[in-house]
Amino acid sequence: MTSPNVVFLFDVDNTLLDNDRVTADLKRHLEQTVGHERQENYWAIFEQLRTELGYADYLGALQRYRIEHPRDPQVLTVSHFLVNYPFANRVFPNALDAVEHVKQWGKAVILSDGDVVFQPRKIERSGLYEAVEGNVLIYIHKEQELDDVERRYPGDHYVLVDDKLKILTAVKKVWGARVTTVFPRQGHYARDPHLLKSYPPPDVSIDRIGDVLQYDLPQLVGAGGTAARKP
Repeated sequence: MTSPNVVFLFDVDNTLLDNDRVTADLKRHLEQTVGHERQENYWAIFEQLRTELGYADYLGALQRYRIEHPRDPQVLTVSHFLVNYPFANRVFPNALDAVEHVKQWGKAVILSDGDVVFQPRKIERSGLYEAVEGNVLIYIHKEQELDDVERRYPGDHYVLVDDKLKILTAVKKVWGARVTTVFPRQGHYARDPHLLKSYPPPDVSIDRIGDVLQYDLPQLVGAGGTAARKP
């Protein structure tokens, strides 16, 4: 019996990398450099921009902050902090092992949302780019680009690992039994009780990304073929 061509798709923020800690570090740095009031101003701009764009844009928010505070020299230190952040220190324990584990069965691909400067740099500096051998896709709304994902990485079956139930649900509706949705309960989205009640359960739920090491290929592929989830 021929083994299926399986493609493993990994989200980045709060799936492979602890982005909540990155955000906390940035908040602390802003507090120390520009003060509490302007730190809150930055995050207000950040949230407004995320609503407009549909993804987090840290550098874009910094550009808008600069427009509002054109004479604040500390904006340059914040830029340096972001661009040179040691993302490799924020990769979750066993995340790289999990990626390596699934590569014995198929191609591992990063499937992320984000801007065109900061997100690629985060993926490169964290070591994730090398871990997936350069197989990186970054979209504005990745759940809307599944046809492009299939074109670039054709597969009989997909395994999607993502900390957002909203994304897992959207992809499951399109690919159905062709995808196994894996939900690592990491980060603030994965622990939000309202979000947990708003979406159907994933095919596989794990406590942390390292738990992928406990699964073999038949388990991962087989879990995707279960009955369709009720909305």
